[in-house]
Amino acid sequence: MLHIRYLMIVRLWKVVNKLLILSRKNGQKIIINDEIEITILESKNDNCKIAINAPKDVKIYREEVYLQIKEANKGSENVSTDAFDSLENFMPKKDINISKKQVIIKKKSTDIN
Repeated sequence: MLHIRYLMIVRLWKVVNKLLILSRKNGQKIIINDEIEITILESKNDNCKIAINAPKDVKIYREEVYLQIKEANKGSENVSTDAFDSLENFMPKKDINISKKQVIIKKKSTDIN
């Protein structure tokens, strides 16, 4: 029986172009790369609630958010640097010498009564 299931999974793997499809019941888990744990919390009608436990450095996005981020990144690649070049006129020169006469230091007077 186990051998037949294995063959079915292998065939399914090849059929769906290396996309792994699993069936899980509520409360069951999927472990990815020893560090990401996905738990099926609830499954009804057309919705499935899952919990993902992963290291903080792993970025997890819903697909629609991920696509928006990719679009925003594409737009930022086409930004002109002309605006940055014009800001250079407002920046002070690197070789500015400030004399001691130009620096004014104010001290608060302390009243002793």
